[in-house]
Amino acid sequence: MSRLLALLLLFAVASLAAGPVYVVLWFDTEDYIEPSADDAALRIAADLRAEGVKATFKIVGEKARLLESRGRRDVIQALSQHAIGYHSNWHSVHPTPAEYLVTLNYLEGADEFERREGPGLADVKRILGADPVCYGQPGSSWGPQSNLALRRMGIPVYLDEGEQVGLNGQPFWYGGLLYVFGMGKNQFRARLDVGPEDSAANRRFDEAAARLGADGGGGISIYYHPTEFVTTEFWDGVNFARGANPDRGSWVKPKRRTAAESERCYGVLRRFVQHMKQRPGVRFVTPREILGLYESPLPGVLGRSAVAAQLRRSISFAQVNGEMLSPADMLLALLDMQPQVVDGPAAPAKTTYAQRTIPAAAFRLAALDAAAFIRRFGRLPNAVFVGAETVSLIDFAATLANAIEATGDVTLVHGNTGFEQYFATDGRKPFNWVIHPEGFDGTPLLALARLQGWTLKPARLGK
Repeated sequence: MSRLLALLLLFAVASLAAGPVYVVLWFDTEDYIEPSADDAALRIAADLRAEGVKATFKIVGEKARLLESRGRRDVIQALSQHAIGYHSNWHSVHPTPAEYLVTLNYLEGADEFERREGPGLADVKRILGADPVCYGQPGSSWGPQSNLALRRMGIPVYLDEGEQVGLNGQPFWYGGLLYVFGMGKNQFRARLDVGPEDSAANRRFDEAAARLGADGGGGISIYYHPTEFVTTEFWDGVNFARGANPDRGSWVKPKRRTAAESERCYGVLRRFVQHMKQRPGVRFVTPREILGLYESPLPGVLGRSAVAAQLRRSISFAQVNGEMLSPADMLLALLDMQPQVVDGPAAPAKTTYAQRTIPAAAFRLAALDAAAFIRRFGRLPNAVFVGAETVSLIDFAATLANAIEATGDVTLVHGNTGFEQYFATDGRKPFNWVIHPEGFDGTPLLALARLQGWTLKPARLGK
């Protein structure tokens, strides 16, 4: 008996010591072709509210407009009891975001994203009566130019899933946004096709919650589409696959589930939510709550010597004197600039400066010019001028770090970056969505994404 009591005591202590586990449950609310998908969204929203769980419904602009035109105030009201996110203006009508961004540079792409997606955001705000706090791309149609546009549009969280970028299966800061993305083994769900309950998903959740709790806490991402509960195929796949773009009068509806099948699917979700709720230390959160759970992306006052030492080792994110810093954070500190959100360089550049050393006065002018560029444009320069010659941003950061405590002329140092490993390199696999044209290649988007790796760093849970 004493042994049993001891084991129970150890379990209780371990439970108290475990870090919190946050579950983000979200629904891409997008099907504007099959009207029964409206009823599915209504049912899910009501069921979750009855369970005391607040989810996130990411809504497509055209979906919101059709809810309004169909007079579905009941659906709008039910969704408004949860968190509202944005899920693009037209979702799968071509061109999708990656399709129109792939030929544009970083700045042009941000403008084009805002032009195309801004009207849908305005409609979601007006119809749902809420300011969406998060965005997620349709399918795998992702592009890094959206980061700048979303900040302009007042959306601080990127909530979705994809393979283009990820950081150890947990949220991270990238492009000035809090990304819940690339969650790896911490992104899963209860399957809707295995019977009345998915016991394997319950076990997977328990294992993930225990693992994260033992590691100080963390997040789990779970998502569905309301249309899955009432159809057996996706609405967009039967209309817009592989670049097809039929006129509206030719759109066809997806195949329907039976009423009994839909009821079973609702039960699967409800039982999965009930299972997750009963585990100690688990909390369902919305994107707005996530922002409050993680530390601010802006660091405090930084010691230049420690920052310089880190940049000399590698241009990548790192913890320096207790602060989690992106390479951009470190560069700003070395330039004696206040911490701020900036974008990475807009384009790659090469070092044309051919001498081994740079005169001290010329390098000071180059550093002052770099700081002036950042203040003016809110992004890191592609390269820094030394007279008529250039030093790439990578080499400039490494040279600046090496020169912090030096006197006299400055030795030109060729830097190396360590953040590329967190980005996909295959231009096809991460964009292999049934809606994209056959063989769609997102290599230019990934190249731009890696340039923005200067802003990448883990998000840390607050104390």
